[in-house]
Amino acid sequence: MPTSLHRIMTPFVSITTFLIAFSAQAQPSAAQPAIAASAPKAHPWQAAPPRLTAEAYFTNIKEGDSIETPFLVKFGLSGGWGLAPIAQPGRARSGHHHLLVNRDLPLNFKEALPFNDQYIHFGKGQMESVLTLEPGTYTLRMLLADQKHLPHFVFSKPTRITVTRKTGVDPKTLPVKGLSIGLDRSTLRNPMRVQFHASALEVAHRSQGIAGTGHFRLTVMPEGNRGTPAVLEFPEGQTEVWLAPPAGSYSLQLDLMDNLNPGKTLTEPARATARVE
Repeated sequence: MPTSLHRIMTPFVSITTFLIAFSAQAQPSAAQPAIAASAPKAHPWQAAPPRLTAEAYFTNIKEGDSIETPFLVKFGLSGGWGLAPIAQPGRARSGHHHLLVNRDLPLNFKEALPFNDQYIHFGKGQMESVLTLEPGTYTLRMLLADQKHLPHFVFSKPTRITVTRKTGVDPKTLPVKGLSIGLDRSTLRNPMRVQFHASALEVAHRSQGIAGTGHFRLTVMPEGNRGTPAVLEFPEGQTEVWLAPPAGSYSLQLDLMDNLNPGKTLTEPARATARVE
């Protein structure tokens, strides 16, 4: 089975209206981190996630998919956890993504993850990577780890995919700098999940003070002058939120705020609309 993987550490843009997350599969010997029930809400519309555990996951592939490579694969992170590049220490409940190729979860979560083609590190706060796998069947998995590359119990189920062929597409053309908003559909029921994505950009804690990184800010605007917009900021690298606004139509705007220059954005905003029933 082919296992070589070429890594490109820059991401991709699109506004996606359908994103699929995998539930996390716990190690038999340890439980996944629970979401703190007493965590403060940033806004009255912010809702608790329906699951009480955190997970790292794929947002644009699922079990059994067939793809052609090069392919831009995108990552998500749930449960209030955030991205923290390894350049500076992050706060609790944070880490950086790892892509495991044809590898199970490590047996010892107290050992640092290796650096090779089967353990791909994204230590700058990236949210995606370009796969250039040869044709064949692969098992992929996401795993979050800390600044020292020690795994957290935040991971995805194994995802089995088939690469049907390699195309002549230049992998460097797939990532395009920008942001996107992910909604399960255009008409939603509460609570609804809003997913954030940054391409060719790096996400970090504001407190880390790393040049060139940003954190997400989401503005939810009721349409038809029905009320004051909700502005939710995520300074600890979070990449999704669950909301429960009143029924009605809304415009959403996602910004990536510069971590070194308050009020400055790093790229053009992403926009989407949704109706809550």
